[in-house]
Amino acid sequence: MSARYFLDTNVFVYSFDRRSPGKQRRSIDLIHTALSSGEGVISTQVVQEFLNVATRKFRVPMKAKDARVYLRQVLNPLCQVFPDLALYESCLEIQKRTKFSFYDSLILAAGISAGCSRLYSEDLQANREIDGIEITNPYIDLQPS
Repeated sequence: MSARYFLDTNVFVYSFDRRSPGKQRRSIDLIHTALSSGEGVISTQVVQEFLNVATRKFRVPMKAKDARVYLRQVLNPLCQVFPDLALYESCLEIQKRTKFSFYDSLILAAGISAGCSRLYSEDLQANREIDGIEITNPYIDLQPS
């Protein structure tokens, strides 16, 4: 089984969220490990979603110059999945089978195409396996029971 894993957009967003210190720490750890180990992967979709949220929806929006630095130092080194016909066809098949949204299915398709065995996301059904990739909520132990 592959040690590669895919990071969903929410991991990057939480890494800046001081209102959720547990999630922030966990996210920073996941991103740091992804960069240092070379095992973490993202797609262009994650880059686009994060930059949109960071520059428009953060409580204090990220400045363009800071977004460029983050793009170059963090997002670009992790970005290994780019859209093509096969990715979109895989997405549509996953969407049909799972009834997930198009964009959630696209995240799954990207992780699968990168050969990842795990997808870290808060947004999807944790502990579900789809086409060899296990969905893991990295914050589940931080949430009140």
